[in-house]
Amino acid sequence: MKKTILPLLLAALMLAHGTAGAWGFFGHRTITQVAVYELPSSIQAFYYRHMADLVRQSTAPDERRNDDPTEAPKHYIDMDHYSEDNPFGKMPRQYDKAVEKFKADTLKKYGTVPWVVMEMKDNLTEAFRSRDTAAIVKYSAELSHYVGDAFVPLHTTVNYDGQLTDQKGLHSLWESQLPEKYINDYKLDGEPAKYVKDPLAAIWDVLAQSYGFLGETFDRATKIEKVMKPEVRFTFSHKYGKTSRRYSDAFAAEYEKAVGGMVDYRLKGAPTLVSSLWLTAWQDAGKPDLNALMTPNKPSKDEKAKLSTELAAWKKNTLAQDQLLLAQQKVKKAEATDQIKSAQDMEAPAPADAAEAGTVAPAAPASAPAPTTTPATDKVKIKTKGKDGSEKVKLKGE
Repeated sequence: MKKTILPLLLAALMLAHGTAGAWGFFGHRTITQVAVYELPSSIQAFYYRHMADLVRQSTAPDERRNDDPTEAPKHYIDMDHYSEDNPFGKMPRQYDKAVEKFKADTLKKYGTVPWVVMEMKDNLTEAFRSRDTAAIVKYSAELSHYVGDAFVPLHTTVNYDGQLTDQKGLHSLWESQLPEKYINDYKLDGEPAKYVKDPLAAIWDVLAQSYGFLGETFDRATKIEKVMKPEVRFTFSHKYGKTSRRYSDAFAAEYEKAVGGMVDYRLKGAPTLVSSLWLTAWQDAGKPDLNALMTPNKPSKDEKAKLSTELAAWKKNTLAQDQLLLAQQKVKKAEATDQIKSAQDMEAPAPADAAEAGTVAPAAPASAPAPTTTPATDKVKIKTKGKDGSEKVKLKGE
């Protein structure tokens, strides 16, 4: 009986782990936007031109988790599964060596985020080498997502949502509820990007720091729970026939006082490593001219003015107060990414194709006369009234 229950329990834990994101959409989009401000001018114009698309795509890994069964383990690594005393001393940093010691299936079950970060960094480097704008934007955004995940303490433990200590909902409280509610109190003025000599060591250092915050993450919640009654610290909602429980605003306010500095610290540190890895990938690719990938290839006056305003707000730490964070706004559909295409690819699409793709069909050449009459085959609906006052519709042109 025990042999049957244990696999089912592990499967349930893994399924639940697979549905828990990190930072929420708000946090990931904030991290990605701030990372753009921390870049050097040599590549900042390119990233700023595509910032809206970068911010939008930064949540793509979470959006595909329910459809892609291989996605969930990429967002975390449960270090305490390997050892509660010295997990980082027992886990090899290189993926192939970790596989030799623990087997690939075990690594997939308990998370692979450090190696996914390296994979995204390598993909981004290759995208820079290929001068593939769409790929640069895609892998920059996804690299930002996985790096951001590594900064969340609850992404380093089997008890990722407090489900093993009767604190279920702690994950969402820490990484979504607090930053969304208290972003005006947080500091987002991080450090400028720098070249990272050893990206693998850098991401492992981040995970070790995150793991070090776990004790306070749980303990400070426990202290509040001891003095706050259950009917006060939880709220309940009923939807689709199911009742769900979450921490109340009253509990969030007390928890923010206890751990808000930690949440702020991790949120502020993530963009710096993100921008640094973007810069590192670009340099490792030979520093390709990114201006050549933009159309037009120089920022407009409006772009320069807008960036200047946002940089000033970032340095003064008023991005949130000035409502300049894209995460605070409704996300608009991003424009098509600039790409260098072959002559064949640059041919204007037929109007039907353009409509199907959700874009506006190209205007007719100036030399082509515009139609002035409606073809006889067109049918136009005309409303008329009958003697009894009823409306009738007939088709003209039949």
